[in-house]
Amino acid sequence: MTTTSAGLGTQMYEQLASALRGDLITPEDPGYDAARAVYNAMIDKHPAAIARCRDSADVVECVNFAREHGVEVAVRSGGHNAAGLGVWDGALVIDLSLLRSTTVNPREHTVRVDAGCTWGDVDHATVAFGMATPSGFLASTGVGGLTLGGGIGYLSRRFGLTVDNLLAADVVLADGTLITASESAHSDLFWALRGGGGNFGVVTSFTFRCHDIGDAGTIIGGPVLYDLADTAEVMRWYRELIPSLPEELSGWIALLTIPPAPPFPEELWGRKACGIVWCYTGPHDRADEVLGPVTSFGSPLLAGVQPMPFTALQSAFDGLYPAGLQWYWRADFFNEISDAAIAVHLKYGEQLPTGHSTMHMYPIDGAASRVPADATAFAYRDGGWAGVIVGVDPDPANAGRITQWARNYWQELHPTSAGGAYVNFLMNEGQDRIKAAYRGNYDRLTRVKQRYDPDNLFHVNQNIQPAAGQPER
Repeated sequence: MTTTSAGLGTQMYEQLASALRGDLITPEDPGYDAARAVYNAMIDKHPAAIARCRDSADVVECVNFAREHGVEVAVRSGGHNAAGLGVWDGALVIDLSLLRSTTVNPREHTVRVDAGCTWGDVDHATVAFGMATPSGFLASTGVGGLTLGGGIGYLSRRFGLTVDNLLAADVVLADGTLITASESAHSDLFWALRGGGGNFGVVTSFTFRCHDIGDAGTIIGGPVLYDLADTAEVMRWYRELIPSLPEELSGWIALLTIPPAPPFPEELWGRKACGIVWCYTGPHDRADEVLGPVTSFGSPLLAGVQPMPFTALQSAFDGLYPAGLQWYWRADFFNEISDAAIAVHLKYGEQLPTGHSTMHMYPIDGAASRVPADATAFAYRDGGWAGVIVGVDPDPANAGRITQWARNYWQELHPTSAGGAYVNFLMNEGQDRIKAAYRGNYDRLTRVKQRYDPDNLFHVNQNIQPAAGQPER
């Protein structure tokens, strides 16, 4: 009998397949390679089987099967994970991508979202009612991964992180039970889910608080691009400006190569630049007053700030970053953008190795910084930015080049950082980096882990290991 790398006979997987409403895909199936592919094409893992779950009952079957047979488990939601931890060699992949429904309650300003949804699914559902919940910067990002890591996005200055707007989560635990975690039920687990990643169970749905934005969902946003030579001046201005802005306005700063495609003017195609992407969600009759300082500064190459549906801004970069590119990420939090850091940014901005490679810094202040550091598992609440350096290219032949650029950049920039990184931006970087991502919250997370997953069934992630002592109560 053929056996999988997990040491199980084919017959065992056939029994699992017969218990699922969804499909079980194994290496012998023609769709296997497509099913195991993730957003980051630098990841090439060969799981033992991929379970395309259709409901929570399928997830329960998979968790029980893995626990009873000693099979490693990987959990995949939207599949954007930087390190590709939604798949693993020899593992049973619990693939939630078929769980895609959303339910909006306009009166209560809430939305219930299945864990396989992307933020494009959520925005489609909520912006029709003039509402949104804080999310990220790409519509193709998965709801599950982004939420469980914290959720930094366009709306964070005004409404907090995604986890600050999470009201409840349905979770399949390691023992196969399905529970709902909230402030009033399993509150310790609810605390841990808000930033602690996929360590505590398989979340099958989320319920979020929504907020009215802009003019019935129409916001004012877009990029302002400057010549790369202006980077130091722009960054010094930006670091002082952001904390002084009304919280209805947010903007993230980047070093980039202007894409060789419309709507960018042809004379700018391929030019290296420093850019800020702005998003104003306040009343439109105040827009000129609020946006005046950010659109009039310096000598921009392009000022593309204009009214648009929030969905348009959220999906603006999806075409530039489709699934299947080579990615290498390095990241840190920054309490300030120091002059020393600016010098490093300029050096490596001039060396951008490919047209897709970039550096982004996302602000964490306003409402996001008013939440106490120990109120959720997400610990970096003292203002500043989440920075990420990404080497990206379609060609596998350039993987070494983009990786080396990102590593060198990070090594020179890291001494100016706050010490840890946003967990959603981590590659496989070791336990010390995971601990640094959680600061003083790490020990409490280990106690919650001990209570809900004492055998560390869910360890194919940025792993928080169970505490040796008593679980959190």
